[in-house]
Amino acid sequence: MAAHKPKKRYVVRESAVHGRGVFATRKIRKGTVIVEYKGRRTDWKEAMSRPDSDPDDAAHTFLFELNDGRVIDARVRGNAARWINHSCDPNCRPFEDEEGRVFIQARRKILRGEELAYDYKLQFDGRMSKRQRQGFACHCGSPRCRGTLLEMLD
Repeated sequence: MAAHKPKKRYVVRESAVHGRGVFATRKIRKGTVIVEYKGRRTDWKEAMSRPDSDPDDAAHTFLFELNDGRVIDARVRGNAARWINHSCDPNCRPFEDEEGRVFIQARRKILRGEELAYDYKLQFDGRMSKRQRQGFACHCGSPRCRGTLLEMLD
């Protein structure tokens, strides 16, 4: 008898929020670690030297900044986690462990068919033009939407 492989908790498909998204294939309990954010670990300089993941959308990124200043570049050896979209009222949260690995965890119970999302809290150094700001517009549809993928600092 073959070993039973557990069904993945998620699937990647088209999203109403943005491009592709990641959706729960079954109920996911609060606190469950769903997926690791994988990709090549590199410094910002090297990551920025690669072509954008979407040349028509500069705000579309597969880069995840680590606490030590490096990034995980999911354009290289990335997995399904790179397709998790942003939400201003997310059902997931990312966290970095002691080894610098990033995981996506359920913040609350997630129902089957629900799109997984976390708050990107993107940061932008320097002044931003109106056009650049529009590129970071949020389309999560949440009643709590703040209108941007950028982290709002007090």
